[in-house]
Amino acid sequence: MAHDAIRELVERVTYAPGYTKAVGTRVESAEPGYVVMSLAKTDHLLQANGFFHGGVIAGLADHAAGGAVTTAMPPGRFAVTVNLQVSFLAPAKGTSLVARARALQVGSTIGVARVDVASVADGAETPCAIATVTLRGVDFPAR
Repeated sequence: MAHDAIRELVERVTYAPGYTKAVGTRVESAEPGYVVMSLAKTDHLLQANGFFHGGVIAGLADHAAGGAVTTAMPPGRFAVTVNLQVSFLAPAKGTSLVARARALQVGSTIGVARVDVASVADGAETPCAIATVTLRGVDFPAR
């Protein structure tokens, strides 16, 4: 699959109506088995002390993993989460988040990805979470 087609595939899933579009998830790059996504800080994504909410961090990791595994699946298939395990490393106090997801193993029905999430402030990244995500391939819904 051509590089542009891979990015288009990930953008199709990310920018469709739903959670990821509503919170402002951005696809920064996409290649076979590897996706980078980001999310800018807004008030509705924070918890009481002004840091990104853990659920938002987990959501970004989950979606980035889905993108990475989807890029390695046969055409017409995309990945949905079966299991999401997130370990939080530090408060996400930056102005944005960046998630880098790599497909570790993709079979005919199940894929596994690892995601590194960092909080970005003044151009510097601080790791804030890691995730391991198991996903199942399903057919794209009809448009």
